[in-house]
Formats: sequence, structure tokens, C-alpha cells
Amino acid sequence: MVASALCDRLWPQVDRTIRRLVGRRDADHEDLAQLALIELVSTIGRYRGDCSLDTWAQAVTANVVFKHLRRRRVENRIFADLLVDDEIAAAPAHVERRSATREILNKIAKHLDGMNERRAWVFVLHDVMGYDLREVAQMTKASVAATQSLLVRGRRELHDRIGQDPALVEVFERGEEARS
Repeated sequence: MVASALCDRLWPQVDRTIRRLVGRRDADHEDLAQLALIELVSTIGRYRGDCSLDTWAQAVTANVVFKHLRRRRVENRIFADLLVDDEIAAAPAHVERRSATREILNKIAKHLDGMNERRAWVFVLHDVMGYDLREVAQMTKASVAATQSLLVRGRRELHDRIGQDPALVEVFERGEEARS
């Protein structure tokens, strides 16, 4: 009964956090929600009250999602070569544009994968997902100052990596010319 009440109370935070981290239509959304709720119920004894219950639920849920994404990344690497061949074989004109966008995003994702993991996660949580610095600090269990430092260094590292990738430099230059 108490576990059910806790799950009902925390469900909105769990759902919102998962949607922000992996997207609304992720196939694993329900599984991630169940795993997060199980983790919340099993670790409620460790909740010290240093932050709000909602913030704690977000941090626990984010950790469950990050663990899942790391596992998914390994699985994706295994099947990536097979999928690329299938996409090339069935690419009509309108799909080619999406394929080019997907290729650009994959290149950026590879650069993020090559970065220091903490810097990359802080960058994604703050600049891509829109969490404020304090929330990111709580999710990553770091001080706000350390999180700010990770964000600045992560941005710099990603910009440097992109600057050394001729294909991405060309894409961004074309984008700047189109805006002018």
C-alpha cells in the first residue's frame, strides 16, 4: 500500500524525466518507468531529504535511464553496420534528406561518445534537454560549480571535435550562409 502510494506520487516526475532524456516515443519508455519506480521504492530508505522528493526522483530516474542508454549504445554498435546497408538500399529522395540529417546527428553522437562521459552527459542534459544547472548537478551528484566546469569543458571539447571534422564544418558553414 505504501509502495503504491509512493509510485503514484512520483509517477509524474519519473514519466517527465524519461520523456526528456529519451523522448516521448521511445520503445523502452514503459520498461524504464517500471525500473525507475522499482529503484525508487527499493532505495527510499536512502533518501536523506537534502533535496525535494521530486528532485530525488528525477536523479534516481536519470541514473536508471543513463544505465539503460549505456547498455543500448553497446547493442546499437553491434547492429549499426547491418542497418546502414539496409537504409542505403531503400532510400527514396525525401528519405535521403532525413538520412543526411541522421548521418550528421550520428557524427555528433560519435563525438559525444568519444568525450569524457561526465562532460558529455552534462552537456546533453543542460544544452540539449534543457535542464537547468542546479538540476543537472543534482542528477549527476556533483556540486553546481563542478557541473558548471564540466559544462564549459564539455562545450569546448565538443566544439573542438566538430571543428576538426571537415564534413561537420562544411554542414555548419552552409547553415551559417543560409541564415545570412
